[in-house]
Amino acid sequence: MTEAFLQYVWQHRLLEGPLTTVEGLPVTIEKTGELNRDAGPDFFDARVSINGIHWAGNVEVHIRASDWNLHKHSSDKAYNNVILHVVYIYDADIVLENGKKVATLDISNSFPDYVWNNYESLMHPADDRKIPCGSRLSEIPDFLFDLSQDRLLVERIERKTNDIDRILKASKGSWEQTCYILTAHYFGGKTNAFPFELLAKVTPMRVVAKIKDNPFRIESLYMGQAGLLDGDFNDEYPKRMQLEYKYLSAAHQLTPMAGHSWKFFRIRPASFPTLRISQFANLIYKSNNLFSKLLEAEDVKSLRMLFDVCASDYWQTHYNFDKETDPSPKKLGKSLVDNILINAWIPLLFKYGELHGDDRYKERALSFLHQLPPEKNNIVRLWIDEGVMPKNAAESQSVIQRFTEYCSRKKCLECQLAYRFIKKQS
Repeated sequence: MTEAFLQYVWQHRLLEGPLTTVEGLPVTIEKTGELNRDAGPDFFDARVSINGIHWAGNVEVHIRASDWNLHKHSSDKAYNNVILHVVYIYDADIVLENGKKVATLDISNSFPDYVWNNYESLMHPADDRKIPCGSRLSEIPDFLFDLSQDRLLVERIERKTNDIDRILKASKGSWEQTCYILTAHYFGGKTNAFPFELLAKVTPMRVVAKIKDNPFRIESLYMGQAGLLDGDFNDEYPKRMQLEYKYLSAAHQLTPMAGHSWKFFRIRPASFPTLRISQFANLIYKSNNLFSKLLEAEDVKSLRMLFDVCASDYWQTHYNFDKETDPSPKKLGKSLVDNILINAWIPLLFKYGELHGDDRYKERALSFLHQLPPEKNNIVRLWIDEGVMPKNAAESQSVIQRFTEYCSRKKCLECQLAYRFIKKQS
């Protein structure tokens, strides 16, 4: 038995009557109250009737009644407004800090065994599957699954806005600067996300603006600030970059990041930081005011066009300085562009609408996700194996959120699907 399960039983009214206190007084639940996930009683603002008398206050749930004393609630004034103590094992009478006795409800025989067994099957699936309810998903009506997906999508976007809050605050409220840094972060992929974010932070937009009309100078600036122009080179191109960066660095008193911050090991050459930095420099050269472009965009197609960039000519035959390869186009890949849109630009647009009280931008952000194809990753494949086939990025983001925040953490009781499984009699 777990306290979380007992809380769930109380919260969702899975108790079967008649209910009585340990003294035999009849209990009627009028309102279970609001679940409290912080310190203090488990449920706030509950309403119960005990022996015909209506009570309003808080409810505390424990496995054993004596847990009240174990947790030192009797000396805590925060529990003085508890009107009912709900327990599985009644082994002690309880009094509040103010000396009043607490009415106790023993629910050990008030819910059927299958409710506990269903809960246990979710917490400990027999086949140890990563999605605990995977074998039972077919029991959920499509409309109920879709409704829960909508909520999860908003949860997913709001979780991502935590990073936006951090960057926006550091950027002193500048949305353009925030967009610039977020875009850089996701340019680096999983492996080089934070080095790329640091590169944007050490390369001020004001400096870039002064050389905006010259793509070579912009690329030299970023390569130098990335710490990748140290050492001796054989090729003329990096030598020219060194000279250009030396001038820019002195003119604007710039400090580069450490070149060893970048990861080249175990990533595809097409994702090497050298290529990504050149592509990013090309994006900055081609597009003024990225955030303004995001606000103006009406569809995903117009957003993707902004990212129609490639590395400079030198990189068509290189992945690293001084190491020539067979020619190949180094255009920014569609999957990376979609990843930037899904994880950076769309949450940023949603956050802007939220902070400015403008639902148009929030609705547009959600619309963009429905226009993008579903992501392809290990988590999405888990759901596909269970018969859930995301049709777009909105749906793939929802199943990713469900897995990362609920399935993988065994927080089944907080998932909207759990109620269907737990209350169902086999």
